[in-house]
Amino acid sequence: MDTELTVGRALLAICSLTLLPISAFAQSQEPPVRIVVPTVTVTAQKEPADVQTLPLSVTAVSKDTIAGDGIAIISDAGIFAPNTYFSEFSARKLSFPHFRGISSGPGNPAITTYIDGVPQLHTNSSSVDLLDIDQVELVRGAQSALFGRNALGGLVNVVSARPSIQKWTGAVVAPFGNFGAKEIRGAVSGPVADGLAISLAAGRSERDGYTTNDVSGRPLDNRSTTLGKVQVLWSPSANWEARAIVNRERARDGDYALHDLGALRSNPFHAARDFEGHTDRDVTSTTVLARYVGRRAVLSATTGVVKWSSEDSTDLDYTPLPLVTRTNAEQALQFTQEVRLASGATATRLSDFATLRWQGGVFVFTNGYDQAAINRFSPFVLNPALGFPVSQHSPDAALDDSGVGLYGQGTVTLHTNLDVTVGARVDHENKSAVLDTFFDPALGPPAHLDTDRSFSDVSPQFAVAYQMKPGRIAYATVGRGYKAGGFNSASPAGTESFGEEHTWQVEGGTKTAWAGGRLLLNVAAFRIEWNDLQLNVPNPAVPAQFYIANVGRATSSGVEFEVTARPRAGLDVFGTIGATRARFGDNSHSSGVDVSGHDLPTSPGYTTTVGGQYSHGVGSGATMYGRGEAVLYGSFFYDDFNSAKQDAYGLLNLRAGVRAAKYLFVEAWVKNASNTRYIPIAFPYGSPSGFIGEMGAPRTFGLRAGVTF
Repeated sequence: MDTELTVGRALLAICSLTLLPISAFAQSQEPPVRIVVPTVTVTAQKEPADVQTLPLSVTAVSKDTIAGDGIAIISDAGIFAPNTYFSEFSARKLSFPHFRGISSGPGNPAITTYIDGVPQLHTNSSSVDLLDIDQVELVRGAQSALFGRNALGGLVNVVSARPSIQKWTGAVVAPFGNFGAKEIRGAVSGPVADGLAISLAAGRSERDGYTTNDVSGRPLDNRSTTLGKVQVLWSPSANWEARAIVNRERARDGDYALHDLGALRSNPFHAARDFEGHTDRDVTSTTVLARYVGRRAVLSATTGVVKWSSEDSTDLDYTPLPLVTRTNAEQALQFTQEVRLASGATATRLSDFATLRWQGGVFVFTNGYDQAAINRFSPFVLNPALGFPVSQHSPDAALDDSGVGLYGQGTVTLHTNLDVTVGARVDHENKSAVLDTFFDPALGPPAHLDTDRSFSDVSPQFAVAYQMKPGRIAYATVGRGYKAGGFNSASPAGTESFGEEHTWQVEGGTKTAWAGGRLLLNVAAFRIEWNDLQLNVPNPAVPAQFYIANVGRATSSGVEFEVTARPRAGLDVFGTIGATRARFGDNSHSSGVDVSGHDLPTSPGYTTTVGGQYSHGVGSGATMYGRGEAVLYGSFFYDDFNSAKQDAYGLLNLRAGVRAAKYLFVEAWVKNASNTRYIPIAFPYGSPSGFIGEMGAPRTFGLRAGVTF
């Protein structure tokens, strides 16, 4: 009943918000100053371009939206993109984006997060707090032709704000809310010498947990984060610039808020366990960007070093009984280097009616990953005859990966209105693994594997875009996506390695501007076909542990609509609708069971977001403003057997405030205003209902105040 009421309220909000642009267009008079939806520049194809000219689906969440909507983590930005869903644990080290039915795993993602041009090769370093960020781009569809083997579903592109080289700017923001939430973030940026600028940003946030442990009476899933960022920008001339970015995040979270699925639905935000664990994570990244802009060519280089470590512990039986606990320590060090050469500001003229724009580059990387996990069983748990504690080391693993990618892309423009794009990338990588699994004391022979494998692939892509008239294009694209095979750090015997995954994806759509640029309407339709789909499946020998297996074929098809409008000064309206049908193909088997025709896990049948923002001057330099969005998700299954599901649900977010003289502001906000109960993530487990899961965030509300200059 709660879900039905929430969906009804959200639909009512959608209907009312949808009427705003219609009435505003009808009533407003043409102002003396031209009002248009601002042009958005993205780097979804590596080189900067107007998003409305690219033959692919990109949703850009701007700096203004990030600030205006109080977006603190990447998953919060996902509501603005159709057919996009983030499943996120209370411990932020595990956050998985899902685009168009394509899921993402922790160590071999199908959707890679790029932060300032550096790919994050594991979810431990991708789900970080947003600090001093200019834009988040959600790119859907196969991007392997430019970005390589972990972008067959798309990518999340996070771009830091550039240090100001002309004047000093800054901001300090402090939100406060229920559940003991308090936060402060600040940034300052400006020139320190001719051609030299610096920016400094820092933040601290914490809150109490949403879930209560009924055994101790304490909250389980507390959160706290300390983060900082330093940037230095050097531009010795108009053509040259270099930027160094150092990020540091220290997260100290509570335990996973996992509990039996049936129990959560009858008694939300409660769990019962005798042991309370924690999740600690530290991420440090250093990025160096260099760029030379010439008349005929642009040379760019991106160097990235990412180091992270995490250590967590939890009650693995998730009951009040002292049965089994788990500790898990992970760490990784990755190095990436990309060098790219692209055409300059003036395209190469091939003839009187044809010009060429091009780019090509090389990408190399190394990644070393170590994991040591121990399950500690109390006496008599593993076997009634074993009256002593037993430790299961699963795994003690070291995985090393290195590779190189070469790519190129060219776009020929014919008669100024027809673009034909051809691109391809060649990837090769070597993977090695040392995997150990054993019991202490020894209950049998240990399992040991020391092996390596190599993977290579070619990912082509073709696109055509036709400009029907200024501001309106139609496009079609076809591309091959690729995800390398690899090794599982722990899995049943015989499944230590998994093979490559491939997709062919076709997309067609239009991007159009109407009403003199006040209204943008984008429509896309897509079809995806998988071979050798990689899927995270539960390990029957180790509780709550998963491994990657190739399960067979799958398909996904759907449509997407995006609308952005600025009908009058101070009023912005936006909306997205996405529909996806993603299913396993014939002869697909998971854990030995035929799953043909089943829905792919965590693939909502539809996603919808509709909202608006309005501001109005009230005299003496003050401005009042309000913002809201209604978000709807269709039902989806948690597992490949389609044995448990989350019903459709809706969320409503609201905020309103006043800004004085463009410098000071104070506002009130509420998220999940209708207090919808939903469980976004669950997986099979030997609990009474057969699943354990975590509740989505309840209603949260508070005040936010700040100063900007």
